[in-house]
Amino acid sequence: MSYLVGRSEETARLLALLHEARESRGGAVVLLGEAGIGKSALLDHLAKASSGFLVMRASGAEFETELPYSALHQLCAPVLEHLDALPGRHRTALRIAFGMQTGTPDPFLAGAATLGLLVEHDRPLLCLIDDAQWLDHASARALAFAARRIGAERVALVFAARTGTGELARLPTVDVEPLHEAEARALLARETPASLDARVRDRILAEARGNPLALVELPRTAGLAGLAGGFDLPAPRAAERSFRARLAVLPPETRLLLTVAAAEPLGDPGLLWPAAKLLGVEDAAAEEAALVEFGTRVRFSHPLARSAVYHAATAAERRRAHAALAEVSDPVADPDRVAWHRGLAGAGPDEEVAAALTRSADRARARGGQAAAAAFLERAAALTLDPGLRSERVLAAVEAKLSVGDFGVAAELLSTLDSADPRVDLLRGRISFARFRGGDRPTDHLLRAAARLAERAPARARECYVDAIEMATLTGGLDAVIAAARTAPRNPEPPTSADLILDGVVALVVEGHRAAATLLRPVVADGTDPAWSRWPTLGYLLAVELWDIDAMRGIATTVTASGRELGSFHMLPIGLAMLATVTAHEGDLGAATAMISEEEAIAAATGAAPLVYPRIHLAGLRGRRAEAEELFAGVGPHMTLSVQYATAVLANGLADYPAALRAAESAVATGDLGLAGLALPELVEAAVRCREPEIARAALATLTERAGAGGQPWGRGTATYARALVDDDEDAYRQAVSLLDSTAFGIAGARAHLVYGEWLRRQGRRRDARAELRLAHDRLSALGAEAFAARAAAELRATGEQTRARAASAADTLTVHEVHIARLVAAGATSKEVAAKLFLSPRTVDAHLRNIFRKLGITSRRQLRDLPAIR
Repeated sequence: MSYLVGRSEETARLLALLHEARESRGGAVVLLGEAGIGKSALLDHLAKASSGFLVMRASGAEFETELPYSALHQLCAPVLEHLDALPGRHRTALRIAFGMQTGTPDPFLAGAATLGLLVEHDRPLLCLIDDAQWLDHASARALAFAARRIGAERVALVFAARTGTGELARLPTVDVEPLHEAEARALLARETPASLDARVRDRILAEARGNPLALVELPRTAGLAGLAGGFDLPAPRAAERSFRARLAVLPPETRLLLTVAAAEPLGDPGLLWPAAKLLGVEDAAAEEAALVEFGTRVRFSHPLARSAVYHAATAAERRRAHAALAEVSDPVADPDRVAWHRGLAGAGPDEEVAAALTRSADRARARGGQAAAAAFLERAAALTLDPGLRSERVLAAVEAKLSVGDFGVAAELLSTLDSADPRVDLLRGRISFARFRGGDRPTDHLLRAAARLAERAPARARECYVDAIEMATLTGGLDAVIAAARTAPRNPEPPTSADLILDGVVALVVEGHRAAATLLRPVVADGTDPAWSRWPTLGYLLAVELWDIDAMRGIATTVTASGRELGSFHMLPIGLAMLATVTAHEGDLGAATAMISEEEAIAAATGAAPLVYPRIHLAGLRGRRAEAEELFAGVGPHMTLSVQYATAVLANGLADYPAALRAAESAVATGDLGLAGLALPELVEAAVRCREPEIARAALATLTERAGAGGQPWGRGTATYARALVDDDEDAYRQAVSLLDSTAFGIAGARAHLVYGEWLRRQGRRRDARAELRLAHDRLSALGAEAFAARAAAELRATGEQTRARAASAADTLTVHEVHIARLVAAGATSKEVAAKLFLSPRTVDAHLRNIFRKLGITSRRQLRDLPAIR
C-alpha cells in the first residue's frame, strides 16, 4: 500500500474509524477540503486498508444532484440482495425510492431502511462516498440519517466533500489541509521523473499552494519545457486546468466520447456505448488520455477529470451528448432520465420536453424527491414559452425548493416572477419565516397577499390572515396582524372554520374572551377539524385560552395522527410535543416522557432542533430544582415564556413564592396566547403567599373572565381555586376540589386538595387538614410531582403526622430516551419494533437495554415488565 505524503494524521483518524467499526462501534466522518487536495486519494488508501470489510462506493454527480436516491441506489447496489430481509414498510420505502415499485416513500423510513440494509450482512462494512457536495438531497438525507445511528454497528461511512453540506453538517469532520512546503517538495520530487531547475520547482511550489493533485498533474501534462516557462497554476482550479490541458490535444471524436461519459453519471456502459455509436465515436481511443477507465463500469480517474471534461465541451457538444443519451435510455423503465437528458439537450423553448419534465416532477414528488421535482420544474420553466404556464411551473418549483429547505434558490426563482401575484407574497412570507432571526416580520408578506386577494378571492384572503396570525404567535407582531385582519373582507358563504377562527381571534384580542368564546368554542372543541392540520399551533393555543383540556388533547391527537399518516416529520413532532405537554399536565409523566423521547428521536433523525418546551413543562411539574434549573439555563431566548411559566410552577411547588411571583408576573405581562393565561393561577397563588393582595385580585379578575368564557370544568375549577386563595373561602375550596377532580388534569386536582389542606391547617382543623393533605400527598407522589408532594409532606408533619418520603427509584437514573425504550419493551415490543419506532438499529436498542438493565439491577425483559416504576 503506497504512502500518502503529508497525510499521517488523516490516515490515522480513518484507520481508527475502521478499527472502531470492527469492534461494533461504528461511526462516520466527512473529509472536507478544496478540489484536488487529496480526499479521493484518502478514500482509495482506506479502501486498500480495509481487509475483511465489504467496501461499497458511490460518488455524487454534479449533473444528477436533483435526481432522488440516485447516489443511494449506486451505493447500495452490492447489498440489494438483502432487501427482502427488511421489515415490510422499510422494504417498500426503498423499493419505491429506487424506482422498483410505485408509491410515495416516507423519507425517514427510507433512511431507516438504509440503515437496516447496511447492517443486514455478516461482514463489517465500509461505505466510501466521494464528491458528497453533489449528492442528491434524498440520498444525502438517508445517508446522514444512517450515519447518525451506526454507533453500535460494524459500519463505517466516510464522505469526501469540498464544502460542508446541510444534511451532513452534524457529522464529525476532518479538514484536509494543503501540504506543508517540505511535504509538497517531497511529493513533487516523487512524481517528477527528471530533476527540476530550482527556479522552476520554486515557482510550481508557490503556485500549487500545497494542492497535491496540482503537483501530480503538472508534470504529466505540461512537460518540463512548459514548467520552465512558468505554467499558470492558480489554486484550487489548477488540477482541473491540467485535465483540460490533456483534453486540448485529443482528437474531436475522443473529446466527444469523453463528454458523453461525463454526461452519463451512472457509469453504465450499456448507455455509454450505444450513445457513442449513435454519434459515430464508439471507436475513439479515449483511454489514451489516461482520464477514464472503461470496464463493467465507466470511471474517471478523478472527479475533477469528469468535471473538466464536461465543462471543457462546447454547449453544442454537451447538447449532442445529452440528446444521444436520451435516445438510448429506456423511456419505459427510466422515463425521468430520458426527460432530464432531453431537457439538457434543448437549445430553446420546447413545450413537449417541458411537459415531459413536468410529468417527471410529479413522479419525483410521488417518490418523496422534492428536490428532484424542483429541478425538473425549474428546467421545464426555462423551456416554456407561454408566460402563464412558465409562472405556474416556477411557482411549483419554488414550493418544492421550500419543502427541502433550499431557501436561497427559492428566493432567486421568485425574483423572476411578477411581484403583483399574491402567491409570490405568500411564498416570500414562508421563506422569510424560515429565515427569521428577528428584524422584518415575515407576516408583512402574508398581509400584502391577503390585501391583494381581498376582492377577487375573499375566502383565500381570510385564510391568509389566519396564516399570518399563526405565524405572529411564533415571531411576534400579533397586534399589527390583528389590526390588518379587522379589515378582512366578509365571506358571503356560510362561515368556514377559517372564518370562525379569524373572527374569533380578532374578537379575542379586541373585545376579550367572552366575545370570542361563542365563535371559537365550536371549532376549537372539534379536534378532528382539518383546520388544525393547517394551523396546529394556533388551535392548541386557542384551546389553552378557553381552558379546554379535551380540545387541547383532541387537537394534539389529530396533529399527531395526521403527521404519522402523511409521514410528515414537520407535523408529527409538533403533535407529539403538544400531546406530551397535555399528558404531563394530566399527571402521566411517564407517558409524557415517552412522547418527548419519540419527538427527540425524530429531531435527531432529521437533524432538526428538538421542540424543548414539553421538557420545560415536565421539569416544572416534576419539581427537581437542580435538574430543572439546568434545563432552563440551557435553552435559548425563544423559550423565555415557557421557562418563565415553568419556573413559576417549580417555585410554587418548592414554596419559593417570591421566585414564583417574579416568574409568573413576567409570563403574564407578555400577553401572549396560551402560556400568559396559563400562568395566571400561578401568579394568584404566589401573590397571596407573598401578601400582595392587589396583584392577586387583578390576576384573579383576568383569570375569572377567561375561564368563565370557556365554560369548561378545568377553567372554572382553576378560577374557583384561585378565588378560594384570595378570599379565604372554604366553600370555594370545596367547589374547586369537586370541579378539578372531575377533569383529566390530575396534578391540578391534587394541588386543589393541597391548598385546601393548607388552609384547614391554618384554621386549626388538624384532623380535616390531614385528610386533604394525605390525599394530596399520595396523589402527587404517585404522579411524580415531587416538589408539590414534598410540600404536602411538610404540611402533614406540621399537623403532627409523619410521612414516609418517596424512596429514590433506580428508574430515576434513566434518561428520557431510556425510559421510553424501557416502557416499549415492558409493553412487549421486540428490539426490531422499538428500533423501527425510534429510528435506531436493533443492535443499538439492545445496547440501550443492557444499560437499562444495569441501572435497574435486573437481567431480563420479564423483570422489566414487572417493575411498576416503568409501567
